[in-house]
Amino acid sequence: MIEAAAGAVMETGLPLANRRQGKVRDIYDATLGDGTPALVIIATDRISAFDVVMPNGVPGKGIVLTQISRFWFEMIAKKLGAEVSHHLRSTDPADIPGLSDEQRQPLGGRVMVGRKTKVVPIECVVRGYLAGSGWKEYKRSRTVCGISLPEGLKQCEKLPQPIFTPSTKAETGHDENISFEQACEVAGSDLMTRLRDLSIAIYRMAHDYAQQRGIILADTKFEFGLPLGQDDADASPILIDEALTPDSSRFWPADQYEPGHDQPSFDKQYVRNYLQGLVDNKQWDKTPPGPALPDEIVRNTLEKYLEAYRLLTGQELSL
Repeated sequence: MIEAAAGAVMETGLPLANRRQGKVRDIYDATLGDGTPALVIIATDRISAFDVVMPNGVPGKGIVLTQISRFWFEMIAKKLGAEVSHHLRSTDPADIPGLSDEQRQPLGGRVMVGRKTKVVPIECVVRGYLAGSGWKEYKRSRTVCGISLPEGLKQCEKLPQPIFTPSTKAETGHDENISFEQACEVAGSDLMTRLRDLSIAIYRMAHDYAQQRGIILADTKFEFGLPLGQDDADASPILIDEALTPDSSRFWPADQYEPGHDQPSFDKQYVRNYLQGLVDNKQWDKTPPGPALPDEIVRNTLEKYLEAYRLLTGQELSL
């Protein structure tokens, strides 16, 4: 069963094991033909802001997210394959065992079949520019997640070098920014050092590529897992979940970049800005249920996601 609302896929109900939902993705367990434990990750068209899922979605958004992730996973394998492996095995619904053709049909373009791992409970955030919660902290203390930064930086200014600012992985509510030392207490110093270095290497590669395509990758977050059945001390991290999408990154148009204020963006900041206006006018208080997004906001949000895809890949995406 696929639940759609005005063309948006909001929820799936497939006959697969251990169904669970994130804010955007529906996830199931599966076993591939070669016996590999796998996850079936379906990007719905749900959209969330301030940790609240809106009642109406953005039709096609899940397809754009999946195709951007697929593009980046292929590039990571090509450019950094000797340093980091990733979980993605297939984006073809035909590779999902136990489904009929009818059940597979609505999943086209929006599904990832990935290797199942033991998830590291830390969000690996890399910031190359001073924005968001980092800018708020910098104004108070001239630090971001405890990392001292030079005086006199402007909002959205490029940092002298990318910084690694981990956070907790919250099942519900807000992730919490923590120091690198706190992350080491959770996951171990050796592993966190490896994840920090991998995260910064991926960010640098993606930032440089995106800038050539007219996009500034301001910051992003990664998730990693460890191979099942291996001793953690000997295991090599695996990049999991999504990669470098407008939902997990800040994308800014390079030709409009000007430090000193918020930047126009290709990500869901557009939706956040609309909702913040409702909050400022006391029409919503950032608690569920969220307000329905007007057609104009939905349409313009999808256009921003599609433009990010076009610029990054050089191709048009037909939905």
